[in-house]
Amino acid sequence: MSGKSRNPEKPYNKLTVGIAPDSWGVWFPEDDKQVNWQTFLDEVAEAGYEVIETGPFGFLPTDPEVLQAECTKRGIRVVAGTQFGILHRPEAWEQTEREMRANASVLKAIGAHHLVYLPPMLRDLQTGGWAEDPNLSDADWKLLAGNANRLGKLLKEDYDVTMVVHPHGDSHIENREQIDRFFAETDPEYVSFCLDTGHLEYGEVDTVDLIRSYPDRIGLVHIKQMDPEVVQRVRRENLSFGEAVSLGVCVTPDAGQPKVGAVIDALAALDKELYVIVEQDLYPCAPDVPLPLAIETRRVLADNHLGIH
Repeated sequence: MSGKSRNPEKPYNKLTVGIAPDSWGVWFPEDDKQVNWQTFLDEVAEAGYEVIETGPFGFLPTDPEVLQAECTKRGIRVVAGTQFGILHRPEAWEQTEREMRANASVLKAIGAHHLVYLPPMLRDLQTGGWAEDPNLSDADWKLLAGNANRLGKLLKEDYDVTMVVHPHGDSHIENREQIDRFFAETDPEYVSFCLDTGHLEYGEVDTVDLIRSYPDRIGLVHIKQMDPEVVQRVRRENLSFGEAVSLGVCVTPDAGQPKVGAVIDALAALDKELYVIVEQDLYPCAPDVPLPLAIETRRVLADNHLGIH
């Protein structure tokens, strides 16, 4: 983990800042409300970031040689991919495995070692309609955990890729009780955790306490903030996560919670190498919105010892 984006001062020197397509309003492989991938990469470089996630599989080129060449010429390095999958329904395993393998094979080819697993959304991101039963039975939880172990094992053994499971608003892995249960029922050798500070805040989880409680489970970080007033409105009005984003629930640091300084300090205290990826949920947004926010976010993070100016 090297490059100008890394702060050389201890204890923050093991944290490397990066950014994701999410911060450009990218939620889908293709969508007419999103910027194209060339614009995303150009503006990542302009904003001064050197590390990225790939975002939804298919948004960036999936030919490893093309992806590597396009990133290299802009001074950018891919460190992770993202992939939705369903682990609590037996009939969904075949498709989930196939899609995760396709993603991991690209990551392996370009030397990236993390694949963010996103649980299925309870409500459709675009329509807000219910897509999943919010309540899992004990049998469902057993299958989810068992398949997480199974998937993590094959990704590690076949691709040298670590599966990092992402908590998410409107999912079965959202609040502290669900996260605790997930950790208790999965194997830390194969199942790591993507600490998403914004989604934890959305699920009313204390991020710093979670870091201190599970230091060995954290394999990757997504750093972002939520507006507490919008979160409370979501709870009052039973809104979907998609509706929350359209209301501006995800805000540019340090305008929301959790405060980035406390999170960065807690991560630095772990004394381990971590990529900390900026994500600001902006879907949908005007094409001129993301770049200034990405630049401002990098400045605020540098002021709090993550990256340098």
